[in-house]
Amino acid sequence: MLREKARPGETKAAASPEALERATAEERLRWALEAYGERLVLSTSFGIQAAVMLHMVTRHAPELPVVFVDTGYLFPETYRYAEELTERFGLNLKVVHPRRSPAWQEAVEGRRWEQGLEELEAYNRENKVEPMNRALRDLGAEAWLSGLRRSQAKSRADLRVVEKQQRTVKIHPVVDWSEKDIYEYQRAHELPMHPLWEQGYVSVGDWHSTAPLEQGMTPEKTRFNGLKRECGLHEASGQDDWQI
Repeated sequence: MLREKARPGETKAAASPEALERATAEERLRWALEAYGERLVLSTSFGIQAAVMLHMVTRHAPELPVVFVDTGYLFPETYRYAEELTERFGLNLKVVHPRRSPAWQEAVEGRRWEQGLEELEAYNRENKVEPMNRALRDLGAEAWLSGLRRSQAKSRADLRVVEKQQRTVKIHPVVDWSEKDIYEYQRAHELPMHPLWEQGYVSVGDWHSTAPLEQGMTPEKTRFNGLKRECGLHEASGQDDWQI
């Protein structure tokens, strides 16, 4: 479905944005694997619905590197969920940490997530963005699979199947999936949810910056004390013209 008549200079995996938009999640994934091969990685936060992408990808590419940024501030339930899914799917897990430990950071900088938006963003750059960029560089990755979906937040509503984020190609196989699609995939494959789902969490990150969804809240307000939705890992996508 994805392959169209190749133009001069294109690879056999060439596909237009329109073709990728029409494709299924599995077709997008197979395209990404064919197009980028060993230059492709998957990221996971072991969040609420992480099992979907981990299951889908490892069925096709069990050895694909799976990058997990461990800030040192994750919920105990997240670490246990990570252990469960790593064993279940046989993940080729690549755990990456900030250069400074949580204790070191707090001794020098204080609790930055309590010091306003500017300090929160500095915290995110050190604990999430820099480690992920380092992992991409160390793994020689040119393309990055992510489970982002348009329905998750207003900040993700305009996501495309394939985008450019700085020097890395971002590929979102399930970008157009609804909550119902996610639920049905999980049920069909008997995939476990994150343990905190039962406690009202719809998104999970660091314990100090994540809250359960309560009456009157939007999902965006459950992260970073409502100051912002994104941690920085998926921001600053380039909008310049480029060829897939």
